[in-house]
Amino acid sequence: TDEIMQQEIRPLVAVDIIEQLHRQFAILSGGRGKDGAPIITFPEFAGFSEIPDDDFLNVVTYLTSIPSLEAASIGFIIIIDRRRDKWSAVKASLTRIAGAFPGNLQLVFVLRPSRFIQRAIADIGIKLYRDDFKMKVPIIMLNSVSDLHGYIDKSQLTRELGGTLEYGHSQWIHHRTAIENFAMTVKTTAQMLQTFGTDLAETELPNDVQCTEELLSSHTDHHSKLKDELKLAVKQGATLLTCIREPVTRSANSKLSPDELENVATVERLLAQLDETEKAFDQFWTKHHLKLEQCLQLRHFEHDFREVKLTLDNLMETQAGFADIGDSVTRVENLLKEQKHLEEKGQEPLEKAQSLALHGEQLIQNNHYAVDSIRPKCVELRRICDDFTNETKKKYDILGKSLELHKQLDKASQWCEAGIYLLASQAVDKCQSQEGAETALVEIEKFLVTAKEHQLSNPKEFYNQFDMILTPEIKGNAQRIVQKLEDVQEMFDKRQVSLKKLAAKQTRPVQPVAPHPESSPKRASPKITRPAAQENTSYHFEVRRRGPAAQNGNHALVNMQGILFFFFHMCLVNTRLSAFLSFSHIINELIETERVYVEELQSIIEGYASEMDNPNLVHLIPSALQNKKEILFGNLPEIYYFHNRIFLKEIENCIENPELLARCFLKRKEDLQIYEKYCQNKPRSEALWRQCGDSIFFQECQRKLDHKLSLDAYLLKPVQRITKYQLLLKEMLKCSKNSEGTAELEEALATVLDIIKSVNDSMHQIAITGYEGDVSELGKLLMQGSFNVWTDHKKGHNKVKDLARFKPMQRHLFLYTKMLLFCKKREENTDGHEKTASYSFKNSLKMSTVGITENVKGDNKKFEIWYNGREEVYIIQASSVELKNTWISEIRKVLTGQLEACR
Repeated sequence: TDEIMQQEIRPLVAVDIIEQLHRQFAILSGGRGKDGAPIITFPEFAGFSEIPDDDFLNVVTYLTSIPSLEAASIGFIIIIDRRRDKWSAVKASLTRIAGAFPGNLQLVFVLRPSRFIQRAIADIGIKLYRDDFKMKVPIIMLNSVSDLHGYIDKSQLTRELGGTLEYGHSQWIHHRTAIENFAMTVKTTAQMLQTFGTDLAETELPNDVQCTEELLSSHTDHHSKLKDELKLAVKQGATLLTCIREPVTRSANSKLSPDELENVATVERLLAQLDETEKAFDQFWTKHHLKLEQCLQLRHFEHDFREVKLTLDNLMETQAGFADIGDSVTRVENLLKEQKHLEEKGQEPLEKAQSLALHGEQLIQNNHYAVDSIRPKCVELRRICDDFTNETKKKYDILGKSLELHKQLDKASQWCEAGIYLLASQAVDKCQSQEGAETALVEIEKFLVTAKEHQLSNPKEFYNQFDMILTPEIKGNAQRIVQKLEDVQEMFDKRQVSLKKLAAKQTRPVQPVAPHPESSPKRASPKITRPAAQENTSYHFEVRRRGPAAQNGNHALVNMQGILFFFFHMCLVNTRLSAFLSFSHIINELIETERVYVEELQSIIEGYASEMDNPNLVHLIPSALQNKKEILFGNLPEIYYFHNRIFLKEIENCIENPELLARCFLKRKEDLQIYEKYCQNKPRSEALWRQCGDSIFFQECQRKLDHKLSLDAYLLKPVQRITKYQLLLKEMLKCSKNSEGTAELEEALATVLDIIKSVNDSMHQIAITGYEGDVSELGKLLMQGSFNVWTDHKKGHNKVKDLARFKPMQRHLFLYTKMLLFCKKREENTDGHEKTASYSFKNSLKMSTVGITENVKGDNKKFEIWYNGREEVYIIQASSVELKNTWISEIRKVLTGQLEACR
């Protein structure tokens, strides 16, 4: 019972009993009784008694369900037409109707059989069996249709019953099927809309742009399909309504039957339901679609926010990395350019951030549902933009202050140099006279006036003005310049004192004798040149008197003391100037030669290397040179990039801070190792040049460049340059001995010398032949050089031992951290050019199994290396004691390192 109750109760529809309806044993013609009761007609049907009970019940139940509840409540009028049948058919019809009719009955009309006998039997039968039919309504037996017309108007009867009601059974079935299909369509559509609406309401909004776009697209497509279904259903209903109203449309005199009017009302009601459903769905969809679009806007906003935020964070991080305020005018100007570049680079992300914040505010104004999520992001974007702008302004202010400071420091430094040069250029012989001393005083006074023009009257004042933005290094530099100002001022003060004494009126002329060494009293006075060329020499003076009066000697002695003081001061100043100007001269020479070097490298790369790829010159390149550009030029582009982009700029920054030069070499120690690779390739490059150097291609390139020398001379430039550095550093060390920065210069020189040694060692190493292993696995090459070597083998023949002791071998030794190689040096001429050295491998000793004896009796240049518990002993003679000690020291370092590693 529960299962039956739980089953869905679905009313019968025409399509379920379509075959039974087509048999037409019962029809609902649409006619009505005088009180509006629906009429069901049972027309003549030969096999009525053979109709299964289920089929009969389904058809009658279906027909009684069609009229409205109001009409059905009045009761049904049944007309049974059995005019051509027998009483038995009448009886069977009444019995079946009485037992199975589901609706309320009002009247039952029976058109009795027309044949006489069957009519008589029917009259008797109805009287006898009336009670058996158990009908509570009257059964009216009619002889003819005219009798029926007395009860029911002709307009409510079909033509078969003598009426005028138009009825087509097939059309009726078609209409009923169409109406029920339309009703099912309306119901299904409503259910689909409801299901879709439920799904939409329960959908969780995605957290990313792609999923939101896919969801919006999916929902929009589904909505479009449902809208198409709605349009199709409305069109179906409209078409059905037109079909039902067709008789009225076709003929103005026609009228629709009550059942047809009910059909029209049903279709109109269904169309109204469909319209209401569509409006409700559209209203819901509008809200949902708006939410989805807002969700997509939010996801786009969040995605753009993350991208812009990341860009701004990187921008802020880069800006935070600009902590340097510069240590020279050039550096500060470069920093300002970098800051300007960063500001320009930040314009686009800043504009995007501002635009995104504005877009977020527009979303808020448009009543976006995620206001609480959007507003903080807009605030964050504007905050970062303001922070970047304020920080940029702050950076500009700081760098502006720094630039102003360094310019003033530079002016002060230049003023000092100009002052030093002025003091150095005042000739001693011209200042001996009163007029010359006065002229020199005037020059000094004029120069000291310029201190006020540069606001240098109080050097400490402008230093204190910038104290808050100074780093310790810049403070130190400022302090040095201030000290330099004070020193120069002190020199001027002392010079003025000396000149004022000389300018005093002299009672007797005193003839000064030019300074000269003790051994040359009659040597002529040396001509004073620029301070850089003067030497620090001890001077002696002698006084010659004119005239016979000896009592004036005291006056001459007084003036002579002034002259002596002036000479002493000049020597002191010139000594200090010489070191200062020489140091600056070396740095200037380094920078100028570095610039020339970079230009020459650029000319080689652009004028030769790049031209090898020029299609217009390919035909001039000899076949032996094809695809061998890397052999000819090696890593020259790498060397050019390093010097042009990095090293030149760094040493140019040392113009105003010479003490920073040594740090450049120490900082770039690893980068300068690129010369090792270049030098290792040099023999291959030279061999290729000897083969192809006279080609028309190189001549054409040299002509275009207007070079006086051929390419091979320029390919030597890197080798010459790396050795030039050590010469310049040595000169700088001479000028700055026992002064600040000397230790760093010595370390820089050691670094360059170490690089040159590594380059030199690697050049020898690549010439080793006959060694079956990989020399790169032997560790670092520490030393290499030629020695006389004696060998002593205990297991060998005595004669061999004796011979070995007295006959030395010339061997070239290579000391690695893991192995000591013994090679024989060979030199071969190559096509009339310089001899090429190669080293033929002879023997090797593992450093983990060797021992060393530092002193060999009879020769302090010899030392012993023994192997396998002195089974093999090698006596090695160096060319000097110093070379021997260097090798012993290096070998002991290797052995000590191995011992410590074992421990």
